[in-house]
Amino acid sequence: MSNSKVKIEASWKAALGDEFNKPYFNDIRQGILSSKSKKRNVFPPSNEIFAAFEFTPFTEVRVVILGQDPYHGIGQAMGLCFSVKPDIKIPRSLTRIYKEIQNDVGCSIPNHGNLEKWARQGVFMPNAILTVEEGNPASHSKIGWQYFTDAVISTISQKKVGVCFLLWGNFAKSKKKLIDTSKHHIFESAHPSPLAGNAFFGNNHFSGVNRVLLERGEQPIDWQID
Repeated sequence: MSNSKVKIEASWKAALGDEFNKPYFNDIRQGILSSKSKKRNVFPPSNEIFAAFEFTPFTEVRVVILGQDPYHGIGQAMGLCFSVKPDIKIPRSLTRIYKEIQNDVGCSIPNHGNLEKWARQGVFMPNAILTVEEGNPASHSKIGWQYFTDAVISTISQKKVGVCFLLWGNFAKSKKKLIDTSKHHIFESAHPSPLAGNAFFGNNHFSGVNRVLLERGEQPIDWQID
């Protein structure tokens, strides 16, 4: 899977340079092909694997929310972490994210889980692992995706200034080492999963991000999902 064969938004391809030509990227391709050769469904669909990059070009990244692994149920994964298509039941973690946003900035809770509106405002929302087998969480966690997404985070850190990184849960927090905290803003909390109890609530990350953006003279994020 060489640079010329990867279909990804142009400003990301330019920013990431030779990353697509590194040996691990072929390992990713082989890992996906191996799953398909065993007649296993791979999510998200191939045309949505890089959806987070398409919705939020490198030039427009202002906020990063990092997920871990795509949803592994049929029709759920769409290439944006925590997000699902409008006709899919809202996952429990996202329900809790909506509750925190309501408490933090007063948004009403929507009846669907499609977060494209955030992505189009500069909220970059990748998973660290970009593919998964149906019904088999973390099944692609060792095929090479983390090398790629670590490079993505490092590139944002190196080439941009003033980005707000929302690191929810221990996995996301482990990526802090890739971020230059002297020129970016780090927001850390527990994961929104019910497994974390109520520790996610009250982190006020959404108002915090908007405060940073306003201080930078930028438009705040409209967190209300219509």
